[in-house]
Amino acid sequence: MIIAPAQRLQQVNEYYFSAKLAEIRQLNEQGKDIINIGIGSPDLPPHKGAVSHLLTTALNPDNHSYQSYTGIPELRNAITQWYAHQYGVVLSPHNEVLPLMGSKEGIMHISMAFLNPGDGVLVPNPGYPTYAAVAHLLHANVLNYPLNETNNWEPDWEALNSMDLTNVKLMWVNYPNMPTGANASADLFARLVSFTQKHKILLVNDNPYSLILNPNPQSIFQTPHAMEVALELNSLSKSHNMAGWRIGMLAGRQDYLRYVLQVKSNMDSGMFLGIQKAATYALQHCTEAWQNHLNQVYQHRQQLALNIAHALQCQTPHSTVGMFLWVKAPQNIDNVPEWADYILHRHRVFITPGFIFGSAGNRYLRISLCCKEHRMQEALHRITN
Repeated sequence: MIIAPAQRLQQVNEYYFSAKLAEIRQLNEQGKDIINIGIGSPDLPPHKGAVSHLLTTALNPDNHSYQSYTGIPELRNAITQWYAHQYGVVLSPHNEVLPLMGSKEGIMHISMAFLNPGDGVLVPNPGYPTYAAVAHLLHANVLNYPLNETNNWEPDWEALNSMDLTNVKLMWVNYPNMPTGANASADLFARLVSFTQKHKILLVNDNPYSLILNPNPQSIFQTPHAMEVALELNSLSKSHNMAGWRIGMLAGRQDYLRYVLQVKSNMDSGMFLGIQKAATYALQHCTEAWQNHLNQVYQHRQQLALNIAHALQCQTPHSTVGMFLWVKAPQNIDNVPEWADYILHRHRVFITPGFIFGSAGNRYLRISLCCKEHRMQEALHRITN
């Protein structure tokens, strides 16, 4: 007897990186020594004090029980203080922030809290694949809206306004943008808030990259009236080198967060106390000097990524923020995914092909800065020899 899977699985495939990393592991087992400059998994360590707090808390035998679904008060206070310091945004620690076990999980929580089957979801193209995948799993309708390459990857407003928005319930935006590295302006956020107010759409800004190579960190809540229509996801994964710790957060108005908590409280049993204590320490003690040192490392790596892109004869952006470099393949390359596989097997260097972020990424590659400099230099050597 064969038990059939749920019909929802017909709408999604295995996550691209899940399958690709398995292929890379197999190549490494064969002695190929693949250099991975495709994945955005920070390789630098968290603050030593955060690690120390995790260890100290874990060694206490009284600290291993279930925790509150809404996080400990110290963590909620640290999140709101961090928002005030980084963005000048005042939030209530009691009811306007919700710690999450990773912001990727938050995409599912939000979608389950607000979407019914058949509801429309506006997803950027190019954009993070999880937005569409989660919508498909919930039998919502994905409406891809194009980002305008010639206008710093802002939404193509003409195309967006020509769409039938009758049943649209949710709109995903992601600035600083992944994969393009484009930053938002205050005018863009104001226009997004006005657009979603007009059409009665929940706006969600996914904001994990705001501190990486970005001199002007922004939050959607700096925009007047954003609290009426918006939520914002944030994370310690990129900004604090704690990706595997699974520490995220959701900010927004009390009633919206309560809906999300109804879902979350039925899906997990709270974050381990040691991780919450470590996150609290990181938010309070990763100073501007610590962040500047981190960005100096990424700045050096960004130059190496540019060198790699130029060696591949790719077109590079004039400016970019975040931990990726979004580069356009040369015109003589007919099939960019096949070319990325050629680079992988010929040069033993993995670079992410842009098609996984939507059709607007078909001509692009995404180079990650999450790789040691000597390995990036070796990747450049392999490509040029």
